[in-house]
Amino acid sequence: MKHAFVFPGQGAQFTGMGKAFYEQSPKARDLFEQANDLLGFRISDVMFEGSEADLKQTKVTQPAVFLHSVIGFLCLENARPDMTAGHSLGEFSALVANGALGFADALKLVSIRANAMQKACEITPSTMAVVLGLDDAKVEEICATITDDTVVPANYNCPGQLVISGTKTGIAKAMDLLKAAGAKRVMELAVGGAFHSPLMAPARKSCRLPLNLSRSARRIALFIRT
Repeated sequence: MKHAFVFPGQGAQFTGMGKAFYEQSPKARDLFEQANDLLGFRISDVMFEGSEADLKQTKVTQPAVFLHSVIGFLCLENARPDMTAGHSLGEFSALVANGALGFADALKLVSIRANAMQKACEITPSTMAVVLGLDDAKVEEICATITDDTVVPANYNCPGQLVISGTKTGIAKAMDLLKAAGAKRVMELAVGGAFHSPLMAPARKSCRLPLNLSRSARRIALFIRT
């Protein structure tokens, strides 16, 4: 039997995430404390007790989801994946799970990415929404009609499910148009910005890799960033 591990991206966060791992596993506690020291704040406290608004901040969401995924994986007994994959941020979790990146290096990269994207989010109020039950071509067509705001197709999850990304006002316009066009459901996501869109361009420009990364981690980071 083959085993595949698939890891989530932003939007999967929730208050209390990882708390059971921390309370029940000495290994998990050690990894959480390593993360707290590396990040310079007690992200474990935010994950365990923080509000929805606290966890929605991109600079918190990304390392929180990464830690929940990776610590959960590392605490499994005899976990030997034949394949790993991840959605967006989850790509970093997948790289740790398949042994391509170490825990500390990956967390450093996630933190850099998260802070750069947080700053980009603060420049322009933005968000994302999932569209269900409408052809991709129709979603693309409707996004293209909104010329006074940024709205773009971002994630082609599966036939009949597409995520759009853009300014707050642009997404609101698109949601109304998509519902009128017959979408079964259009729902704004619990994310802090317009990821996978042109509005993230400032994040790419501001990312700087730390000097204390391993050589292999630097190679992987440069590949992912491009």
